[in-house]
Order: sequence, then structure tokens, then C-alpha cells
Amino acid sequence: MEEQYDPKKIEPGWQNEWATSNRFAANETPDAEKYYLLEMFPYPSGKIHIGHVRNYTIGDVVARYKRMMGFNVLHPMGWDAFGLPAENAAIANNTHPARWTRENVEAMKKQLKRLGFSYDWDRELSTCTPEYYRWEQWLFTRMFAKKMAYQKESHVNWCDSCHTVLANEQVENGACWRCGKQVRQKKLKQWFFKITDYAEDLLSWCEKIPGWPEKVTTMQKNWIGKSVGAQIRFPIEGSTRVITVFTTRPDTLYGATFMCLAPEHPLVRSLSKGTDQEEAISEFTERMTHENRSDRSMINFEKEGVFTGAFAVNPMNGRRMPIYTANFALMEYGTGAVMSVPAHDQRDFEFAKKYELPIIPVIRPDGVSIENVALTEAYTGDGEMINSGPFCGLENRRAAGEMVEYFEKNKIGKKTISYRLRDWGISRQRYWGAPIPMIFCDKCGPVPVPDEDLPVLLPEDVDLPVGGGSPLPNLEEFVKTTCPACGLPARRETDTMDTFVESSWYFERYCSPGCDTAMFEKKAVDYWMPVDQYIGGVEHAVLHLLYSRYFTRVLHDLGLVEFKEPFTRLLTQGMVCKETTYCPEHGFLFPEEARSRSEKQYCTKCGHEVVVGRVEKMSKSKKNVIDPNALIDAYGADTVRLFCLFAAPPERDLEWSEQGVEGCFRFLNRIWRIAGLWMPLIKNVVPYDGQADALLVEERRLYVKTHQTIQKVTADIEQRFHFNTAISSVMELVNMMTATDAKKAGDLTCRVMRRAMDTVILLLSPMVPHVAEELWTRMGNGRETISKIAWPSFRDDCLAEDAWLVVVQVNGKLRGRFEINRDADDDAIKNRAMSETNVARFIGDTPIKKVICIKKKLVNIVL
Repeated sequence: MEEQYDPKKIEPGWQNEWATSNRFAANETPDAEKYYLLEMFPYPSGKIHIGHVRNYTIGDVVARYKRMMGFNVLHPMGWDAFGLPAENAAIANNTHPARWTRENVEAMKKQLKRLGFSYDWDRELSTCTPEYYRWEQWLFTRMFAKKMAYQKESHVNWCDSCHTVLANEQVENGACWRCGKQVRQKKLKQWFFKITDYAEDLLSWCEKIPGWPEKVTTMQKNWIGKSVGAQIRFPIEGSTRVITVFTTRPDTLYGATFMCLAPEHPLVRSLSKGTDQEEAISEFTERMTHENRSDRSMINFEKEGVFTGAFAVNPMNGRRMPIYTANFALMEYGTGAVMSVPAHDQRDFEFAKKYELPIIPVIRPDGVSIENVALTEAYTGDGEMINSGPFCGLENRRAAGEMVEYFEKNKIGKKTISYRLRDWGISRQRYWGAPIPMIFCDKCGPVPVPDEDLPVLLPEDVDLPVGGGSPLPNLEEFVKTTCPACGLPARRETDTMDTFVESSWYFERYCSPGCDTAMFEKKAVDYWMPVDQYIGGVEHAVLHLLYSRYFTRVLHDLGLVEFKEPFTRLLTQGMVCKETTYCPEHGFLFPEEARSRSEKQYCTKCGHEVVVGRVEKMSKSKKNVIDPNALIDAYGADTVRLFCLFAAPPERDLEWSEQGVEGCFRFLNRIWRIAGLWMPLIKNVVPYDGQADALLVEERRLYVKTHQTIQKVTADIEQRFHFNTAISSVMELVNMMTATDAKKAGDLTCRVMRRAMDTVILLLSPMVPHVAEELWTRMGNGRETISKIAWPSFRDDCLAEDAWLVVVQVNGKLRGRFEINRDADDDAIKNRAMSETNVARFIGDTPIKKVICIKKKLVNIVL
């Protein structure tokens, strides 16, 4: 056996073996327990980054482990291929998105295969193929028929840089989630999915998916944003129109002194039309379209607004309430109208102070008089009702219920529930996406494309506008069509679907990706779904993950699936982080552009000393990225995989360390050397499987440690996915194996060592499959893949140690070790330590100052 471990010789051969034998193909086997393991599929950017490597390595370990545990494992891979990134990149590189995407898919597929991931490549899919988006279009037509999909004109989030609409979930702190540029409001006719119909169901099921991290379900609950309150109707003075307001504080209605409308509210411009306020309103509402007015950003914003010139009437006391449009009133919450109660809402209080509006308290804290006191801030607590007509003297929470009854009796309002969640706008004014299968006819209105005409193909023989936007509206051969209902000339919808539509059902398509008669084969979906373990980033909590839950409910209500939740368990892995390096002349540097010298780093381009920044998420913009290909070239795929697993638990951020990678490489070399040293002695030996009591002390220690390691590694993978501690346990076993002297090994020692060696190989095989396969074969097990070997089991009688290993130090230096019964007390341990021959030799005639026994594991003799 070669002395040195050489991954370049080992890994390609095993990757070829797995590919040619179709080793990881999955089939529905009714009498086998299934396990569907899935990582979020990647956008084909052209390169796998180290974050991908970590994510997919975690998933691959679980998939390989579950196969060895006897499960029928489905572990597919595909490509989230539509969307803005591919389109923008193609424009930047003067090529077509289709060509850019397909070339990138091939490049990334090669990278994934180099890493040895156990994918069923027969199930590979790409969302930009007609075979895939045909069924997405088919589903859209069904949703349209069931009024689950509809079109309306509304104010939408518009990104000027990307030339398209964004869903609320795709706006992060007022900026586009893709390009980071500021988003503004724009009025457009858009297609929407009625996700709000499922708000309560999505919310209630957050409590029924215990396999999900609490932080994710909490984020979804907050995004859905259920509020219980009342809807109240405020008449507009001098008009038959009313303003409907949703409030969670009906008890404060008597204290409402003014009204605020969102700048996008349809009444704002009409109320000011023809008044002295019209110009000011126009200027204000236009300015608001360019400002970040998300609910989070408004917390620290200065509150501002403009009087519309109109008044509303408080329905309880007849108070005349000036109507403002204000930057803190949001169309996304409630009705887009706010009854402002400055005495009991801090935001309203600040606004009232600024514009000198009345502040009337209607709730008094217990035992405190605030009627004639100038308030310095809003009082938001509970107390006794004041200034509230017949409800004075009541506790405010009781008053709230009685006031709602009064509203309903007098047709002023009613009890209601409001949600922050808004319908999902899926129209995108870009080219690289699935065409929305609708036709517009002047006679018939919007008409769905018939099934026999699906898919509506995205034309690929087009030139993309240099500045962005879609060429489809100007493509006559695409736009012009005939109405399927009446046969008259009609025009085709030119918007494409949000790319999150594709990723909301791909996991079902994997169950039968070749199906050409339906979205998927129901029998296959019934067998494989739901996904048992889903793995991906927490940044998708209110985008992909929420949309996928919604889409699955649509499929359920259309009778296509039997379940509501697509993912039983969810793991959100942490980010991969690295320090940044910055050159005053050349800006951020890639790691290879900075060289260390005398404990400092210098730019390889100009020689300037480099500023080493803080450790943060790897990003292309800051160039603190590592190329997985370079790592594989230098260390091999198994080393890269091992480091990604060993450096941190999967849910925690991983800090990149070149020294850590080298340490993992040295560990694999060490195992290789141990195998080479012992192979002549144990290759044809039957592993020991008897009782530990039949062995001598050193043999028993190794045998017991072997079974304890199996138990620990199994628990770490099965219960927590804590691969780092699992690897540490194997390292401890390897340390003990290293201490065993091969030159003195008898038959029984060789059998115990064979059991230990087999165990190390099997336990590490999901993590470092190439070297594990190679060593397994060289140990005389043939070419049968290790993934078909059962996961090792442990003996219960080996888990409870009957003896402690005690280390003895003299003045802090190791001088001996011995085993003693675990029931021995400290005095017995100390006496035994001092009687050890080598220890006694170092003590000699020197007086002993003290003897310290620590946890029955260490004795330190101080002279």
C-alpha cells in the first residue's frame, strides 16, 4: 500500500464507479421505508461556492448515513434556472440567458460530481425547460378557474435597476433583494396568487411542524402578522363616502383626533383634488414612492404628512378629524388608513406634536390622574376609561369588547381579524421566466390558454434590451394570437412568472421528473412526499419556504396531493465566514492576492500593507471567498468535506481556516498510514465480536472505545446532525489505535484492531466517501460499495466502562497511566498512582508536598 494518501489517484476512480453503476438511483419500493433528503437547489451562476459545498456536504452525509441504516433514500439535484440573475449576467456578458444558463449548469454539475455527492442524477431537472414550466402554466390555469389567481391594478414595488416588480417579501429594508437598489412604488396591472386565503392555515400549522427551527416559524408567524381587532367606518364630512379603518385598540376610539392615510390610498388624491392642498399632496405622494417605508424602517423615521383638506367624523363623539396622508401609514397593513390616537400611540403622539393636533387621553393608569396634565409621551398601558361617554369607569379591556358590540349593533363597525400578509404578486416584467398562460381578448377579457396549447413557449431567438426590460411586448409573433373562446384576434400576456413559483413545487416534480402527462405521478408523490429532511439557508424563511407551504396547500385543495406541509424537518445551516483583506490602492483583495510576511499581510499587486478586516460572510463583493476547485486540487474533495463538517455545528456560522483544512488533510493521512501499517496483519482477519471481558486490558480498552464511538457518532448524526462532535469521537478512537503497538500484536489484538479499523472506515464513510471506499476495498471487502454496508451497531455491554484510565503526572509531567476499577475512591487511586514503578522512580527520595486527584482521571504528584 502506498505510503502517502493521494486523493488525486483515489477520488476520480470512485466517482466514475458511482456514475457508471448508477449507484444512487432511487425507485419506489413499497416494502422499504423511504427517506427523502433534499437541499435547496442552486441558481446556476457558473461556480459552486464554499457555502454550497457546506450545504450539500451536510445533506450528503445524512443521505449516505440513512442508506446504511436501511432506508430507501431519494437524494436528487436540479437547477433553479429562471430569474433575474441569469438575465442580468447574460446581458453583462453579451450572451443569451438560455446559453448562459445551460453552460453554467454543465460547469456546476462537474463541480458537484468532483465533490462526490450521492445524487440520483437520473432525476435532474432544470426549471427553464418547457417540460418543467408547462405544468406550472397548467396549474396557473386551474388556479385562475378557481379564482386563486387574479389580475388587478395596484401599487407595487418597482425596481428601476431590474426593470421589474418585486413581491413584498423581496423588498429588504426598502431595497431590491437582488441588486440592492432602492425600490419605489408604481401603479401597474399585475397577476396575484391569493395566498391570503391560506393565512390562518399557514399560521396555525406553524405549531404543527416541530421539526422546523423555532426562529423560522417565528419569522413566518410575524410575516403573516395576525391581528385581532375591529373594523370601524368613519364618514367623510360632506360626502357619502366612508373611510374604513382596522384597529387593535377599539377602546381608544374616543381619543381618535385625526386620520392618516397611506400615500398610495385611493382616497388621498381625490380628497385633495380642487383644494389648496392638491399640489402639496401630489408632491408628497410622489416623493413617498422613492422612500423606504417598510414597517421596520419607519421605526426610526421622522413622522411626516400633509393635510388633504378633508375631514372625517368620529362615529362615537362626532369629533371633526382632519385627514392627513402620512409616511407611517402603510397600505400593507390593515386598510391603509389609521385612526390616530396620540394619547395612546407613540407614533401618533409624535405626529400630533409636530402638527399641533389635539391629544385627548381616554385611558387613565390606575391611581394616576392625567386629564389635565401635559403628556410627554403616549400612555400605552391598561387602565380605567375616561373621556369615553357611557364607557367611562370601565377597565379598558372590558370596554373594548363592549364597544365592539356597540359598533355592530349600530352598524359602525365589527369585530374582525387582519393579517399583515398580502397576496403574492407574481407578474415580472422581464424576459427570462415562465410565460403567464393568459390571453387578452377585447370581447372575452382574460382567457386562459387551453391545455392542448401548453406550454406557452418562451421564445429564445430574441435579443435582450441592453438596459434591461423584456423584449416580449415588442415581439409581434409572440404577442399576436387568437382568442381560444371566440376566435377573434387577441394578445398574449407578456409578463413572466416570479421565479419563486418554480421553486415552490420542484420537490414534487423530483418524484417523477419524466412524467409527461401531469405535474407529477400521484403514486410517486404519495410514496416519496413529504420531504423528510430539507436543508437550506434561513434567508428563505419568508420567501421560498412560505411560498412552498402555500403552493402545497393549493395542490392539496385541487386534489393533487394528500398532504399540506411539504417539509417534515428543516435544517437552516449557518454561513461560511472569512476575514476581509483591503488594499488602500486596489480595494478588497482575494485571499491569494495578499501574502503574509513578518506577521503582516501585503498586496501582491503593489506591495502595500493590507488591512485585515473583521470576519464576515463570504461575498463576491468583498472578495473574501474561497474557490472550492482550488481546494479540491490541493487537498482532495474528502478533506474539503471533512473541514466543512468539523469546523462548526451545521446551524452555526463556520469561520474559514486554512490551518483547519490542513489539519483535516493530516487526519486523513494519519488514517491512511495506520491502515497501511496494520493491513498486512489484519487484512484477512475476522473482526472480533465477542465480549469485552474476554480480552486483556489494552485490547479491552480499544474494543470498548470502538463500541462507545459507534454509539456516540450514531447519536450525534441521528439526533442533532452534530458532525463536528461525531468526527471528534472518531479522532479519539484513532488516537487509541495509534497507541497500539503493531509489532507486539497477537491474534486477538489483530482481531480487535480489525474491528476498530472497520468501524473507523464505516463511521467516516458518509463524510469522506472516497477514501473510505478505497480503504474498505483494500481491507479485502471487494468492490461492493460501502454505502450498501450496514451502519455498524454497538454492544450495550461495552458502553458502561468498568474501569477508569488514570493518567499520572509528577510535577505536571506525564510519568505513567493505569486502569482501576471505577468504584475506587480517591485514596485508592492515589495509592495506586504512587506505587506505579515508573512514577516511584521519578519520586525517588524527594518529599511529596501534595497529591491531587482530579475526577478520577488524573493524579498530579507535587514534589
